[in-house]
Amino acid sequence: MIQRYRSRISGPLLDRIDIHIEVPAVKYCELADRREGESSTAIRERVERSREIQRERFKGTKVHCNAHMPPRFIRKFCEPDAAGHRMLELVTDRLGLSARSYTRILKVARTIADLAGSDGIRENHISEAIQYRSLDRKT
Repeated sequence: MIQRYRSRISGPLLDRIDIHIEVPAVKYCELADRREGESSTAIRERVERSREIQRERFKGTKVHCNAHMPPRFIRKFCEPDAAGHRMLELVTDRLGLSARSYTRILKVARTIADLAGSDGIRENHISEAIQYRSLDRKT
């Protein structure tokens, strides 16, 4: 039933959504776990640093964040390392990603790298961004 419902959503519409993931139910043992995770304050600070990086990156332009990068900025600011390139090639061929999905992955990877404080986009940033494209996967 889930697959039938998903098939009603057109590929071009899905291509326009940056992140799509499945969120499974949380198990009781995870809910009851008392270990401390990353605090909301620490997460907020990381997001604010990332937003500042983006403001500096696009200073003097009409672009304000990675999601709004035009193609020429994607080529300039979203160049992955060699391992990231190999992963993108493999995934693009295997999943038959559209050009729009490919650029969405690069933009999300750029944001993940910004959140990590990384100047460059690494394979792990590409890998994480690909994970956020679950509806692109052929099942």
